[in-house]
Amino acid sequence: MASRDPKPGWPAVPAENAGDAPTPAAMLAEILAQVSREALQGEDLDAVLRGIVDCLVQRLPVAIASIILLNDVGTHFEREVYAGELLLVQPELDNDWPVTLGAAGRCVRTGQPLLVTDVEGDPDYVAGNPSVRAEYLVPIRHRARLHGVLNIESTDAGFFTADVCAVFDAVADQIAGAIHLARMADQLEAANRKLRQLSSIDGLTGIANRRRFDEQLQADWARCARERQPLALLLVDADRFKALNDACGHLYGDECLRQLARVCAQLADGEEDLVARYGGEELVLLLPRRDGAAAGLVAEQLRALVEEEAMAHPSSTVAPVVTVSIGVAALVPRPQGSPQQLIAAADAALYAAKAGGRNRVEHPPVAGAEDG
Repeated sequence: MASRDPKPGWPAVPAENAGDAPTPAAMLAEILAQVSREALQGEDLDAVLRGIVDCLVQRLPVAIASIILLNDVGTHFEREVYAGELLLVQPELDNDWPVTLGAAGRCVRTGQPLLVTDVEGDPDYVAGNPSVRAEYLVPIRHRARLHGVLNIESTDAGFFTADVCAVFDAVADQIAGAIHLARMADQLEAANRKLRQLSSIDGLTGIANRRRFDEQLQADWARCARERQPLALLLVDADRFKALNDACGHLYGDECLRQLARVCAQLADGEEDLVARYGGEELVLLLPRRDGAAAGLVAEQLRALVEEEAMAHPSSTVAPVVTVSIGVAALVPRPQGSPQQLIAAADAALYAAKAGGRNRVEHPPVAGAEDG
């Protein structure tokens, strides 16, 4: 079948379809539109880059298309994503590919597109596949930031005409915008995660705050009810804490609370355990899948460890050091029940511990519920 002579670098078009053949400008517009879609639809930066190189090798007659990203300081290549009909031997990108090496490094150093028409004769070319004959590299730059290099390799030494190179120059500009958008999205998500984390942390002690505890209690109650597993709660109160603040000052009292939180965190060693500041000098340990006996052991260990810390308490009527009273409650939640039942039971147990002389653990049965 007769064919029209193609424009150098573009696929041949059958003569009977010549009138319908896309021009390089039209093909470029389609490619740029698809690159834009990849930038907007990719789940993360890797997905965006993968979609772009796949698009290039599907739409253009290139053997290899790769995007090589720089590290934040621009001294080394740290990541490469490629697609193509040829197997590309990739270097290990663990900070061992400095921009002082390779044709890609030369492209970064000069900041200009680099056309290698004879890879065997180029002193900087690093062979990725022996079938490659020519290579075109374009800096991927968004405003003042150089993100990396678009690398196109061909088995045809004459493939990279001026028109073809212009296509890849435009694609590199589009990729730069796509990378910028993806990184902005990543940074925004990281900032949102940080904000969510900060909103759930108590600023004084560094453990979870009351809001985080309330959310976790609801979730654990529902899960343990479904699984018929016990849920335990320790309500911990620093004994005579107001007297400690009055005698030693609030700065010392704050440091004692921080140390108390650290001791509590040591005992919350299960993956599902949560330590939180409940309010004032009260802390809580939420212990899913712990029955009353197990929770009581944790509470007694905690009481003893706090006393061993020997944080001075000159005005305590209980001991010369900071001590804690602990109320323990444990039950198997019922779907129709309320987490407030567990809190009320732990609070009643704490009241009993205080009434019994403080520096002690109390674990009365929970009325109207299966004991854990």
